[in-house]
Amino acid sequence: MKKIAIIGAGTMGNGIAHVFAQHNYQVNLIDISQNAIDKGIATITKNLDRMLSKERITEQKKQNTLANIQTFTSVKEGVQNTDLVVEAATENIDLKLKIFKELDSVCNANTILASNTSSISITKIAAVTSRPKKVIGMHFMNPVPIMKLVEIIRGYSTSDTVTQTIMELSKKLNKVPVEVNDYPGFIANRILMPMLNEAIYSLYEGVAGVYEIDTVMKLGMAHPMGPLQLADFIGLDVCLSILNVLHDGFGNPKYAPCPLLVNMVTAGKLGVKSGEGFYDYTENRKAENISKQFL
Repeated sequence: MKKIAIIGAGTMGNGIAHVFAQHNYQVNLIDISQNAIDKGIATITKNLDRMLSKERITEQKKQNTLANIQTFTSVKEGVQNTDLVVEAATENIDLKLKIFKELDSVCNANTILASNTSSISITKIAAVTSRPKKVIGMHFMNPVPIMKLVEIIRGYSTSDTVTQTIMELSKKLNKVPVEVNDYPGFIANRILMPMLNEAIYSLYEGVAGVYEIDTVMKLGMAHPMGPLQLADFIGLDVCLSILNVLHDGFGNPKYAPCPLLVNMVTAGKLGVKSGEGFYDYTENRKAENISKQFL
């Protein structure tokens, strides 16, 4: 594989583009919004500058990485003659199905189509294409340039050859790929989201406050950040979406989103991305009681 297209220049998309470009792949970064592309390139440049300041890369490596990235606002133009397309759009099933239908119609027959989805069925995505054997999940972790894990999700029809190709490709990116099968939430979010949801329930039921819940998990369980802080970092809207996928997929009430989470998302309190969630990021301070207004 030499040429990779990335659909979406947001947080995950620009991170994935960064990693591929840094490892000398030719990358086409595609987004329908030129503003999103400009922000994506600015983020990649800032992250490369940070790596340069820590002497993890050279100035030449930074320049080579940026030179490896071309940008497009047209999907049809951006995916021409690519070996792999990685979709990193919003976690919305209707949007993803629409994108994959388009990709299937404009990509070469041999192009592998991958989704960075964190919870949506690869089998369902593959079903809207004429190449289900060549559709697979590549769930990168955020921040992509730093996190080692890539969850490789096999759809019902994904071929052994495609799975092995993507596993090997992930290793060439200096990542650690882990193969999982296509069930709601896969592994990462099937385990993580119920924990975050239970932490939110503990706050909702008045068991403890934000600071106390996160401190117990950080100091008692050696987690690098507490579950409520992590939920803010992921995005409360994303957490809600994934929990809904789990709840719908398994039909088990244990996956039902906490009413507090639903209320906060409805009110637009989405965590870091909105400046306010369980913590207040607008003033760069902890606001342990910020969610009480939604109880």
